[in-house]
Amino acid sequence: MQAARAAARAAGETLAPLTIGVLVSGSGTNLQALIDRIADGTLNARIALVVASRPSAYGLKRAEAAGIQTLTLSKEVYADPIAADEVIAHELLAAGVDYVIMAGYMRKVHAPLLATFPGRIINLHPALLPSFPGAHGIQDAYDRGVKVTGVTVHIANAAYDQGPIIAQEPVRVEEGWSVDELEAAIHAVEHRLYPEVVELLAEGRVQVRENLTVAIS
Repeated sequence: MQAARAAARAAGETLAPLTIGVLVSGSGTNLQALIDRIADGTLNARIALVVASRPSAYGLKRAEAAGIQTLTLSKEVYADPIAADEVIAHELLAAGVDYVIMAGYMRKVHAPLLATFPGRIINLHPALLPSFPGAHGIQDAYDRGVKVTGVTVHIANAAYDQGPIIAQEPVRVEEGWSVDELEAAIHAVEHRLYPEVVELLAEGRVQVRENLTVAIS
């Protein structure tokens, strides 16, 4: 898909918006950043479906306010992660999604999603991978006393937080910061960097090499 979009761009063709599905679990601030960039014309994408792992996720309200279709699965379905991902993969495919964007989605993706969208599931991590993987990247970096941490955008695969890295940006930890201040600085970078990466995908500029490193054209 990246090669086809790159060829169309090189030929001077007008690229259709990249159709994305967004997975959320919480407040949805990164979803909002994508919605805002699409609205102001700086992101050539269309959000076809927002999937939430929790019915209380505020990201659902953000999606509904923007007129975006939403899906929430019951706890009973999510109790079986494979069955849940089968449903999610089916619905994303039916919505015509090209790329799946994980935006604060606090669940691991499994074979049904990975097989349906190979190399096309993108994740955002609040640390500079491979350092501080897992669900508590900000707190873990803060507790370790690092002077620099940051944000990573990578392609999700079967190895948790180990997929090919598309983009990273450092965040300097200022002396005396609380963990909440660090979290705010991390989120500020996320809200800018994530839409920029999705725009790279929309323009066909992301190429995964055979050694699983990423080239940006």
